[in-house]
Amino acid sequence: MDVYRFGRMMTAIATPFEPSGSIDFPALERVARYLEASGNDALVATGSTGESATLTDRERFEVWKAVAEATTIPVIAGATTNDTAHSLRLVADAERAGAQGILAVTPYYNRPPQAGLLRHFGAVCEATELPVILYDIPVRTGRKIAMNTTLALVERHPNLIGVKDASADVVGAGQLLAASPREIALYSGDDALLLPFLSVGGYGLISVAGHWASPVFSALIDSFAKGDVARAVRLGAILDESCRFETGDLYPNPIPTKAMLAELGLLSPALRSPMVDVPDELFPVARRVWETLVAAAHSEGIVLGE
Repeated sequence: MDVYRFGRMMTAIATPFEPSGSIDFPALERVARYLEASGNDALVATGSTGESATLTDRERFEVWKAVAEATTIPVIAGATTNDTAHSLRLVADAERAGAQGILAVTPYYNRPPQAGLLRHFGAVCEATELPVILYDIPVRTGRKIAMNTTLALVERHPNLIGVKDASADVVGAGQLLAASPREIALYSGDDALLLPFLSVGGYGLISVAGHWASPVFSALIDSFAKGDVARAVRLGAILDESCRFETGDLYPNPIPTKAMLAELGLLSPALRSPMVDVPDELFPVARRVWETLVAAAHSEGIVLGE
């Protein structure tokens, strides 16, 4: 199985909502097409940025199906929860919806031991022939996937093709790649750490700020791959403000993303509780971040917003 089949640049697409709280499917399709036109190689649907925790199973299915039908690039379904049996049902739904891959997050809240993670992720891999990417995000789940657990899964399950690493452990990521019994695709799950992850052998990015900055991220990745590290560093500096904007204690992800997409005319800035709708003061911040990014990207020959 080609572990690099999904390409280097992916965005974890936000789920648009109507003010009433129902999913805005025309907006979802609009955002998906915008992201494809922005150069994404694939899209992750119903990840953290997609507010998956507040979606019903039926809504997840409908989101996967809508994004798959609106675009020509692969859709990777965030199709697991903290319940293994529930996760296996969602994986089957993702297959029926037309997803071409599975993003499997660490079971949250339960905080299982590594033996539990090995059993959980192993069951997900065995339940499908689709390629699976592990999603390691201990800040949200309360448990980091140990390197030995990942290595055991890689050795046992040929359809495990990669890891989305949002653990901020760049050294550990490099050690994982060096110890892996076969090739896997390592994706940075933190926009701000893309360049460090590339420097230890990372392959690409699963992004939040890719909603508005995909061409710049793609150019950074391409520049690094071609050996133009100086340009990659310049592009990283251009992206700094977007990386700071995308989340924080006051306005956590995906609140800033909804603000930006609303400013770009792509959706209504509604979120589901316990998240809050975008406050008025965040819109001018989003506009400033966008305008600054457009001008800086233009200086590097990168056109945004077309």
